Order: sequence, then structure tokens, then C-alpha cells
Amino acid sequence: MENFDNFDKEVDPAAEFLSREQNELAGLEDEVKPAVQFISQVNGVSLDLHPKTINESSRGASPIPITREEPEKIRKWREEQIKRLEEKDAEEEKKKQELREIAKKELEDWYKNHEEAIAKTKAANRDAAKNAEKQFVSEENDIEPGTEWERIAKLCDFNPKAKQGNKDVSRMRSLILQMKQNPIQSSA
Repeated sequence: MENFDNFDKEVDPAAEFLSREQNELAGLEDEVKPAVQFISQVNGVSLDLHPKTINESSRGASPIPITREEPEKIRKWREEQIKRLEEKDAEEEKKKQELREIAKKELEDWYKNHEEAIAKTKAANRDAAKNAEKQFVSEENDIEPGTEWERIAKLCDFNPKAKQGNKDVSRMRSLILQMKQNPIQSSA
């Protein structure tokens, strides 16, 4: 029942163990002087963890950090490394900017060439349409009865080789040729 009364209180088993061990080893500290100094690296800071400091930390006091100075060569190397990295970053940014400018110029040239090609195609299509319209108008005035099928035959492609994927128009072709050769006479 006694254990249940202290149930609400937090009990640290490690603290109990450490206090028990301290009590048992209390007299040994005076007899034997520590020959080794314990050093630990925590977050890049060197800490001197002398046995007295360890005992104090177990009682709740924090160890006093002792910073060690970096050797001169390592400090110089770090500084030079930082400078080299900054130079490389600057050079890389400069190259990126040059590539962006080159890409922008090439894109502008491509758009310019594309617009010129479109303008040429539009002009060629207009000229072809005007010529076709002029020819159609000139032929429209030359309409004679019985020549209708000849005009239709001019608009048709009578190449017997059909392209792959096109519909078979051979029957229509033969009908138009037949009508061209033997036109139906109208009795009007």
C-alpha cells in the first residue's frame, strides 16, 4: 500500500541508482585521483566532463562547458573553403545569367522566324486563292451547255493510285469519266 501512496509522484529510477552509487563510492574519490580527463563533443562544443562535474550533474547542476580553440591551419582552411565556395557560387550565378540571356535571345529569334514563316504562308495562300478565283471567274463566263462534266473532271484527281488511309473513290472516278465522255443531253 505504501507504493501506491507515492503513485502520483514521479520517481526517477536512474536518480535513485545514482544516489545509491554516490553514497557507496563517496570515500573512494579522495583516495584515487582521476588520471584521465573525459572530453565529449556536444553540438560542436567541447565539454570537460571531470568526475566531479559528473557527480554535480547527477545532483541537478549542469556541467560547465569549456571551449577548445581550433588550430590555426584548420581555421585558415575553413576561411579559404568559404571563400572558394562563395567564388564558385558567384561564378555559377554568372553562368546561369548568361545562359538565361542566350536562351531569351534564341527564343526571340525563333518567334521572329516563326512569324515570318507564317506571314509568307499567308501571303502565298492569298495569292493562290486570288489566282484560283480569277481563273474560276474567267471560266464561268465561258460556260457552254454540255461542258459541265468537263469542268467537274478538271477539279477531280484521276490518279489511280490512292493514298494509304483514303477512301476508295474509283467508282466515282469512273462515273465522272463516263459522264464526261457521254454527257446526258437535256431535252429542254
